[in-house]
Amino acid sequence: MKAWQFVELGQPLTLNEVPDPQAGPDEVVIDVKAAGLCHSDVGYLDGTLTPILAFHPITLGHEIAGVIAQVGSNVTAFKVGDRVAVPAKGEGAGTSLHGGYAPQVMSPAAFVIPVPEGVPWDQAAAATDAGLTSYHAMVVKGQVKAGMKVGVIGLGGLGSLGAQTALAFGAQVFVAEKNELVHPYARSLGVAGVSTDIHSFADQNLDLIVDYAGFGVTTAAAIETVKEGGRVVQVGLGVAEATIPIQTLVIRQVELVGSVIGSNEDCSLVLDLIAQGKVKARLEHVTFDEIREGIERLERGEVIGRLVAMM
Repeated sequence: MKAWQFVELGQPLTLNEVPDPQAGPDEVVIDVKAAGLCHSDVGYLDGTLTPILAFHPITLGHEIAGVIAQVGSNVTAFKVGDRVAVPAKGEGAGTSLHGGYAPQVMSPAAFVIPVPEGVPWDQAAAATDAGLTSYHAMVVKGQVKAGMKVGVIGLGGLGSLGAQTALAFGAQVFVAEKNELVHPYARSLGVAGVSTDIHSFADQNLDLIVDYAGFGVTTAAAIETVKEGGRVVQVGLGVAEATIPIQTLVIRQVELVGSVIGSNEDCSLVLDLIAQGKVKARLEHVTFDEIREGIERLERGEVIGRLVAMM
């Protein structure tokens, strides 16, 4: 079968012929129905995140949804024909194992979760990373609850899902997004306020701010804006380092928390929210043949929301 692979630094994503995967005793093989494109793939190709990859050439693609095609002899939780997704994880597909930019992918059965009926393949794929990461930051690390006032910095693929999650939990949401073309979409979600800068909501006494952008100044702005004793969750990694106001952090007793990816349970809860119509990723479809072009568009910053390859 054909698969899109990282071969080595300095080379673009490459379409190679690879063997069809076979399920070991504790593994399953999945017919891929949808595979999300992630900005992490840009980092694997440009050297920023390349050390994370376990080997190369490696088939990329860590946002996977599809149908079980094979089950190993020890697997009892799944059967052929089941609808499933593979939540992103460092030891999983697309980083430590061959990923989903291929017609089929192998995964340990322990890494796989069911996809509820009625959840479209594209939304299921997006849930495995963007949905999972945004939910974990907002709910697990941010501890969002009904009645809270929540700031969301960055309304891209992660932030839009984080904002919807907070709204689903009954929070009042205020969005800071530099790209004013996204503001009408933010308002359509039912948020309480939209601005280009989180400082605009300094008078709102925000209980929680989740920074899905992470461009250095955004972290500092969150610390300066959240209420005294409030919490800032950092999930965006737009830059590797940030300068933050330590004096403000300490004197106002602001809690700064980091967040990354999440658990299988988190992903299942995201899929439930999607099934209930409370959360929906903003998506654009590409074909299998357009995956390399899609990654290049991500690198150039031309994508609003998430790209999903429909197989």
